[in-house]
Amino acid sequence: MHDVGADPRVRPVHAHPKLLNACQNLSEEHLDANIPGTFGSIRDTLLHIVGAEISYVQRVTGQLPGEPPEEGTFPGIEALKRAAEWCGRELLQLALNATPTDIVEQSYPLTCLMTQVINHATEHRAQIATILTQQGIEPPDMSGWAYMDAMGIFEETEDSAPPAG
Repeated sequence: MHDVGADPRVRPVHAHPKLLNACQNLSEEHLDANIPGTFGSIRDTLLHIVGAEISYVQRVTGQLPGEPPEEGTFPGIEALKRAAEWCGRELLQLALNATPTDIVEQSYPLTCLMTQVINHATEHRAQIATILTQQGIEPPDMSGWAYMDAMGIFEETEDSAPPAG
């Protein structure tokens, strides 16, 4: 049986809730904060991350969450949490079952789309973390180390310590 908790493809499913929870009680000013070199405001970037993941699932399955966020309209953190949770479940199943021969829209392998899913989310979560830091707000630890620790699959020994970064 596949150990889902130890599978690195699962990590994004755990990182989004941490970030959304960290943004839950931000002021409007904080949600609208932006710094050069990022996608946009925290609000816009959260909507972009979740919207992209909905589109990834839709490309493969044709399905949408029960209440998809309206493009360009921020539905609030709770609505994004629900959509992100749905995306997480759907993308996890796609990732766990993807093979190199699965083709999306007759043009690219599903495994390549799954690489995009992970890279895209990681990039934008890091941008939001940077914006939070610039506002003096400690972002949640969304690192692979934190994920492995939370899943109970990281065990430090006396002779080793996790690499920096």
